[in-house]
Amino acid sequence: MEWHDLRDPNDPELDRLAERHRLHSLHIEDCRHRGQNAKIEEEENYLFAVLKPVEINPDGSLEFSDLDLFLGRDFLITVQESECRPARQALEKLRANAAQQRPDILFYKIADAIVDSYLPVLDQQDETCDALQDEVLERPSPAALDRIFSAKRNLIELRRVLANTRDVMSHLQRTRSDLIAQDLWPFLRDVYDHVARALDTVEVQRDILSGALEIYLSSVSQRTNQVVKVLTVLGTITLPALLVTSFYGMNLRGLPWGDAPQGAWLAVGVMFLATAALLVLLRIFRWL
Repeated sequence: MEWHDLRDPNDPELDRLAERHRLHSLHIEDCRHRGQNAKIEEEENYLFAVLKPVEINPDGSLEFSDLDLFLGRDFLITVQESECRPARQALEKLRANAAQQRPDILFYKIADAIVDSYLPVLDQQDETCDALQDEVLERPSPAALDRIFSAKRNLIELRRVLANTRDVMSHLQRTRSDLIAQDLWPFLRDVYDHVARALDTVEVQRDILSGALEIYLSSVSQRTNQVVKVLTVLGTITLPALLVTSFYGMNLRGLPWGDAPQGAWLAVGVMFLATAALLVLLRIFRWL
């Protein structure tokens, strides 16, 4: 069994291997164009698959890369389109005993390792969702809203990759190619089950983030309503004073207390009595 592990898709060695093993030119082109979806295609003498390793950036965003695999009867070719630490670690771990294994077994172990690399990402996203949910309950802020949208973008991209990977694993279960021995079918079903559970986890996390977004919007709306309520009450309370002062501020003779020495104090008393009566009225109507 020959395992050719290429780290550069533009390596001339890939062209030599393509000519030697009769690899389709479109598959070589897929290797040299990044951003492919996870997929699998069958040819007469080999299987071509694209898997999507994932890595967490320091800022919390997710970065996906392409890992291309050509599975033949007596060979396996892996092409890494960019440097990805989880993919490199998985391949290095399998390299020690690769010569003693069948190509299909090595293909399965690589796929299983790539799927397992999603677990730390799901754990990190789970912690982020819990932290955001607690934050919007205690102190909702625009910064929390930005983190909610960032986490939702990560989950959308992760869900897309997992859905395509699930299709790859489903195809491997249905295929009857002689390149994959029958004794591997239960193991491929196990990988499919891992992908399906990861998708379920992503859906739960999306629901949590949607709930956190609703809580944030509700909290902001409630806080705005409270501020408007306080301002309305303050404006209503000052209304009697404004009415009395504007009435006695008119330049008209013959008004009550117009010539009295205590006229100003009497006007202040009227303002206080009117304000108190208004407060009692608001309390009776339960508006305050």
